[in-house]
Amino acid sequence: MPVEEFVAGWISGALGLVLGHPFDTVKVRLQTQTTYRGIVDCMVKIYRHESLLGFFKGMSFPIASIALVNSVLFGVYSNSLLALTATSHQERRTQPPSYTHVFIAGCTGGFLQAYFLAPFDLIKVRLQNQTEPRGQLGGPPPRYRGPMHCAASIFQKEGPRGLFRGAWALTLRDTPTLGIYFVTYEVLCRQYTPEGQNPSSATVLVAGGFAGIASWVTATPLDVIKSRMQMDGLKRRAYQGVLDCMVSSVRQEGPGVFFRGVTINSARAFPVNAVTFLSYEYLLRWG
Repeated sequence: MPVEEFVAGWISGALGLVLGHPFDTVKVRLQTQTTYRGIVDCMVKIYRHESLLGFFKGMSFPIASIALVNSVLFGVYSNSLLALTATSHQERRTQPPSYTHVFIAGCTGGFLQAYFLAPFDLIKVRLQNQTEPRGQLGGPPPRYRGPMHCAASIFQKEGPRGLFRGAWALTLRDTPTLGIYFVTYEVLCRQYTPEGQNPSSATVLVAGGFAGIASWVTATPLDVIKSRMQMDGLKRRAYQGVLDCMVSSVRQEGPGVFFRGVTINSARAFPVNAVTFLSYEYLLRWG
């Protein structure tokens, strides 16, 4: 099994993560808390109460885990295409796979990524929802002192299953949307690239950016449910499962709740995924 796809996925994922994490923090707060009037209000309050560092809460753990998670996604995707079409990454420009094969490979990568991502994403979301300023004398101490303390606390209070809270919603979110993600990228690359050639940097940037937007618009309803399931159990259990969380959220806040954070998700998705795909493509070409 080629390892280049796994290495390229790791590096490109880390670049995308650093670029997008502040937007992700705002998105998570909007989805799980009702104290903000919108994106700008959320950003201003985070900056005022928690300083610039507030936007980067929970980032150290994803940076450490991105080697595993993103390399699983891109590695499984590329190797699934290899199994389905018997063509390597370099050969796919002259012998492009069908969109059905691209979708199946993307869904496979998304399904397996979700399994590895679940504990890391849970810890990230819990840390991002801590509103206490760091190191403020006389203020209430944060519930979690860092990612390892967060992981240990969840394990101690909620058991091993607690680390996979929200995993089912995460799997439902990532499996189809990552199929859509790779299909959108392939469609746009083929549309604007002469047959048999590699796409230009501009094409990769635009295709990657729009692939990110398409996948996140599709993913946002289950992303909201996933974030709420991950915060459930912090004080008391509010939801019996994914369906109960959906029904309760709609009853209390209306159907618009499913698209909470969609604007900032889309704004974050374009630059993050443009950079991710550009670095992924060029790392494979150099490999």
